[in-house]
Amino acid sequence: MTGVPACHTPMEFIVMPIVVATLTPKPESIDTVREVLKRTIPAVHAEPGCELYALHESDGSFTFVEQWADDAALQTHLTSPAMTAMIGDIGEHLAGPADIKMLQPVPAGDPAKGQLVH
Repeated sequence: MTGVPACHTPMEFIVMPIVVATLTPKPESIDTVREVLKRTIPAVHAEPGCELYALHESDGSFTFVEQWADDAALQTHLTSPAMTAMIGDIGEHLAGPADIKMLQPVPAGDPAKGQLVH
């Protein structure tokens, strides 16, 4: 495998679903959306298969970086009570639809540094 040092076999790279979701609230709703998102995080962290669910903020938008144990865990998360409540609470406060990217790792280099692992 190109880019993988001889000391690392391809099996050391773990393929887990990665999601990057960006939400842009209306300017007058930034504080409201931030509070709803923060309130939702503990419930999501408790969901089976949640490996990483981290919220970041920049320039009036919020971005989640998520890692799930497998596709089943991600699918369960998408219809979970926490997500249903969050979407209901922030829907009218968003400037537009969420930008959601489903990512697959591209194994290269040192597995400890070349992929999200939790």
